[in-house]
Amino acid sequence: MQTLKFQNKEDWMAARLGKITGSRLGSLISLRGGGRKKGFWELIAERVALPHDGENVMERGLRLEGDAIDRFEKETGKKGDSSLVMWVSEDNESIAVSPDWFLGKTEALEIKCLNSASHIEAWVTKEVPGEYDFQKLQYFIVNPKLEKLYFAFYDPRIPAKDFFFLEINRKDVEPEIEVYREEQLKILKEVEQITLELTGF
Repeated sequence: MQTLKFQNKEDWMAARLGKITGSRLGSLISLRGGGRKKGFWELIAERVALPHDGENVMERGLRLEGDAIDRFEKETGKKGDSSLVMWVSEDNESIAVSPDWFLGKTEALEIKCLNSASHIEAWVTKEVPGEYDFQKLQYFIVNPKLEKLYFAFYDPRIPAKDFFFLEINRKDVEPEIEVYREEQLKILKEVEQITLELTGF
């Protein structure tokens, strides 16, 4: 065993980057199998990404969205509309989604400027992160004419692979669309009933 000494906490923190430490081990190993845990992707991000600058996540996403749209249009040759809009379902006006970009009613784009670990995970697995599964489905639930959703990922802190996108086709998610459409309608009916009981209107 080697013992490393540090003059200050900043050097100690820098030395921990990209290493499996005792406090990190639990975020890396899955005792019962399954996919890679978040710590695995963080370990890679610490080795290949530029450091996080502390910018607010929401503000960063808004700042980078225009650049991501430009990259998407350049790489695909598609020119769409990036106006600030909301698509509202004909089933119930409380079921909606806001595309970051759309081409008519048949194609849409959702942009994610995630932390570097999640960006790398999406690139390696070629899957939309689980926490965005319902958002992905909502596009198809709200817009029955939508044929293709592009899910784009943009992180300039990873110069080697800062931008990529996945394509989701309606036929690939068709079985889930009706299930979650019906579930939303059921939830909204219950919400409206309780609201009526509480307010009288």
